[in-house]
Amino acid sequence: MLKVAMISKWHVHAEGYAKEINASGDACVSCVWDEIPERGKKWAQELGVPFEKDYDALLKRDDVDAVLFCTPTNMHKELMIKAAKAKKHIFTEKVMCLTVKDCDEVIQAVKENGVIFTISFPHRITPENLFIKNAIDSGMLGKVTLFRVRNCHNGALANWLPDYWYDPETTGGGAMMDLGAHPMYLSRWFLGKPNRIQSTFSFHTGRQVDDDAISVIGFESGAVAISETSLVSPLTPKMMEVYGTNGVILCQGKTLKMKLVGLESKDNDGWIEPKLPAADPMPIRQWLNSVLYGAPVKYGLEEGRQLTELMENAYKAHELKKEIQF
Repeated sequence: MLKVAMISKWHVHAEGYAKEINASGDACVSCVWDEIPERGKKWAQELGVPFEKDYDALLKRDDVDAVLFCTPTNMHKELMIKAAKAKKHIFTEKVMCLTVKDCDEVIQAVKENGVIFTISFPHRITPENLFIKNAIDSGMLGKVTLFRVRNCHNGALANWLPDYWYDPETTGGGAMMDLGAHPMYLSRWFLGKPNRIQSTFSFHTGRQVDDDAISVIGFESGAVAISETSLVSPLTPKMMEVYGTNGVILCQGKTLKMKLVGLESKDNDGWIEPKLPAADPMPIRQWLNSVLYGAPVKYGLEEGRQLTELMENAYKAHELKKEIQF
């Protein structure tokens, strides 16, 4: 039984992760630490586990094999490096760190101490995205020219996100840094290495961080990604469009359809709804499989660094109002 310490309840996904761990069958939450002690004590009581007020002491506990990070993003580097040096396996919410420089320090510590590191990229497990990845890699669509992805909700507009979600010091950004992480890591996974980026961010609700954001990313392959996200967009389904020289894929929510050159039909105007693969296990399950059973890590140190690289340059492009070269 893998014993996992929950590191902060700051992130809105923290409760869900704790439930996944306790429902896994081969892992359990063993204790809690939180940068706000009162919040941590209350959560520990709800989970029926000890609260440890001293992070360094937590890392020395016999009942902690691994740590799951839901802290403010600006705390990741210091806490992760300590965890790695204490030989604790690491699972983290996105993003990995606020700068590539910080990521590199974490990477060094993790590699030197031989622990398993996994970052939560849940949009990489879905049947639709697994199909798109295979369609691109297999050449089914020909040369991909454009990928457009939109991921939105109304959290800022309807005020159901916590107030601290809009603190630029702890979060590093708003809509793009949080919800926009999914379009960003999908773009990197689908299209390869980026070489330039432009951004336009908006502040409709008057917060200190962006609540609506678009980045346009150029890739070494010649493809372009349009990464769109918003915290002020109600009723908007997840949308993806993939255009290639041999075909197109359109995906809205879980409905995916495809049209390929030479397969047009008068009956359906060429559109087909292909059979999709099964979903991959949830990121938490994949992490446990890696730690306990040696399964390969699909989204680890390099993938975490790649996302931070995109985010760091996206915000730099917005601030400087110019294209940033990678």
